Amino acid sequence: MSLYGIIADLRREQPTPAAMQTLDLVVAELGKTRDNLRDAVAALSDQQLPPGGKPVLDELVRRAREAGVYELDYGPDPYDKPPVEPLDEGTAGIGALLAITSLAGLALAVAVVVIGLNAIFHSNSG
Repeated sequence: MSLYGIIADLRREQPTPAAMQTLDLVVAELGKTRDNLRDAVAALSDQQLPPGGKPVLDELVRRAREAGVYELDYGPDPYDKPPVEPLDEGTAGIGALLAITSLAGLALAVAVVVIGLNAIFHSNSG
């Protein structure tokens, strides 16, 4: 059984507001810990659980341990830092051409400004 299946069973078996609030807190923490219940419970130890929520949390931990889903580890978060892909020659060439074109455009713009200012200053002197 999956961890979320156990949570769904507990919601059906204990439909009290305290149980629902406790399980909602657990699900929110599971989203932060990538479904690692051990880490989620550790994070919840710092928070105030609803009155009557501790037995629900203990039952969830017991069932998760029995099902072997208490300490799931999916490895590093793939969305945290994507792996660096190697840069092929074609992409590097296109990047180099774009950089050279940008620099050439910038140089032409500077030349036009200098020529324009030179024409303005020399037209007033005559």
